[in-house]
Amino acid sequence: HVEERELTIFFLVDTSASGNFGTVNTLKGELAVELCAILAFSAIRNNDKVGLITFTDTVEKYIPPKKGKNHVLRVMRELLYFQPQGTGTNIQAALEYLNTMLKRKAVVFLVSDFITSGYDQALRVTSRKHDVIPITITDPRELELPRVGLVELEDAETGEQIMLDTFDPDVRKAYRTLALQEQAVRDRLFRSMKLDVIDIRTDQPYLQTLISFFHKRANRY
Repeated sequence: HVEERELTIFFLVDTSASGNFGTVNTLKGELAVELCAILAFSAIRNNDKVGLITFTDTVEKYIPPKKGKNHVLRVMRELLYFQPQGTGTNIQAALEYLNTMLKRKAVVFLVSDFITSGYDQALRVTSRKHDVIPITITDPRELELPRVGLVELEDAETGEQIMLDTFDPDVRKAYRTLALQEQAVRDRLFRSMKLDVIDIRTDQPYLQTLISFFHKRANRY
């Protein structure tokens, strides 16, 4: 008789203001909740423990990992109806909090658009102890500006505004280059820690991405 391996599944979810962005089918924040719901329901079936931290520039909410359907539904409710106080993103603070709270090894889904920096060190510490799976959520407009003339962009987290002429090909190119550079830095960081990453986009169905991710992991184990 093989003893059931009881897992702790932990969601570390970025609820900063940039989650209220989405130009295609869905907002990034809504997509994050959907993904967590799917993962949490599979945790109920496996009788895993589920916990949650929502964060902006500070830790907003902590629900310690527990088993059971009612508990998982509570986690889902928290995600669905949660009104964050902060607007910014501080992944580092969230990871440091997690590192102090979670004593036993867990599978940690870190859900964010990762439009921030300065979390490298904390992520290294977390990934040494836990199985960290970053879920990156990207909207196509964050990589590519449409040609629509003058556009005022506002940073949802700082309120800073900037005017861009999207008819200017140099402006569009610079925007794209910067966005791709930021992504490349992030991806290099994940690769250096050998983390499995789930890349989700708001303009593409995600089910296949999730399925192939878990197939890949199942084969490896």
